[in-house]
Amino acid sequence: MEKYSVLMSLYIKDNPEQFIDSLESMLAQTVLADEIVIVCDGVLTERLDEILDDYTRRYPALFRIKRREVNLGLGRTLAEGVELCRNELIARMDADDYCVPERCEKQLKLLAARPEIDVVGSNVEEFIDSVDNVVAHVVLPETPEEAEKFAKRRCPVRHPALMYRKSSVLKAGNYRDYRRAQDYNLMVHMLLSGAKIYNIQEKLVYMRVSADFYKRRGGWNYAKTSLKLKKEFYDCGFYSKKDFLISGVGNAIVCLLPNGLRKLFYKKFLRKAEPAKEKVGAVK
Repeated sequence: MEKYSVLMSLYIKDNPEQFIDSLESMLAQTVLADEIVIVCDGVLTERLDEILDDYTRRYPALFRIKRREVNLGLGRTLAEGVELCRNELIARMDADDYCVPERCEKQLKLLAARPEIDVVGSNVEEFIDSVDNVVAHVVLPETPEEAEKFAKRRCPVRHPALMYRKSSVLKAGNYRDYRRAQDYNLMVHMLLSGAKIYNIQEKLVYMRVSADFYKRRGGWNYAKTSLKLKKEFYDCGFYSKKDFLISGVGNAIVCLLPNGLRKLFYKKFLRKAEPAKEKVGAVK
């Protein structure tokens, strides 16, 4: 199979034990990465530095660490990381999530069989504290046509579940400096550049969410960020006026709802209420 890189960002607020679980899930892949590129977005805690030192000592040929003294945000950090990756295929991973062992193998096979596909993601399970405590099952659009249509309203992927072609990311202008919306922004610009997105209809990644998930998606700042992002989509021709009104203004209204109503909206319209329960391994 074609070699691939894993791209991760790490910053001072990341939880050390969750970071270890994330790394171990990548090391347990049935097809191991050629390299794991970790870009440190600013100064880290002593414990996080210890973990990086330990893994680079144990796997000197696998881990490549880029350290930066100043925190610049996830978008600029990942843009630098994409440039650093040596391979054409790059698997994204967050420092607090978990992958099933077959994730990368299945994505590699899909990309080998479908050379016209530029981005491959998957369905995901959202969990709180433990992967055995799944709180939502997220089903994403499968085909390129479905993904592009879905993108007119919401992001058609989950960021840590992605594997993409480096050349396609660079063609679209790489990650931009959007805090909270790096993935959606990148996907839209990739679609505008002719890229095709496919989501494997299996849960290959478990994404950690906090107990205050819905609260953090509310307020004026979140609403303004959403409107700014979707105004850009309109200005660059991806959104029609109708798309902007429904997605941009509609999302801003949801952000300004009381937290209880916003939680109800997410659960009723954006998540499956009863995810399948199953054990995925001894992960904290």
